[in-house]
Amino acid sequence: MKRDMDLCRKIMEQVEEKSNGLSPIDIEIEGYARAEVSYQIMIMNEGGYLTAADASTRAGLHWMARRLTWQGHEFLDAVRNDTVWIKVKETVKEKGGTIPFEVLKALAIKFAGSVFGL
Repeated sequence: MKRDMDLCRKIMEQVEEKSNGLSPIDIEIEGYARAEVSYQIMIMNEGGYLTAADASTRAGLHWMARRLTWQGHEFLDAVRNDTVWIKVKETVKEKGGTIPFEVLKALAIKFAGSVFGL
């Protein structure tokens, strides 16, 4: 399964909105299978962008987010603006389609800065 940055962004937005910091959140995103969402939550947990609980069973992968980390909040703040996010995605697509996460984050911060005249 591939990392899906659009899905990661949607998950982070829901976690920020629904989290109380303690209880696992069962995230559902329209148009995505539970396994796809769970996989993204699992790798974001591994990457330090959110904390999550593994609720997987023999029936399949199932990860539940708890809260965003500092790093997760920083990334979400960088890509929250739809104009910035669209520009980041267009730039990535023009340059070849995939880039490391830290480069994507740096690009988002650069575009967010330009929105604020920095």
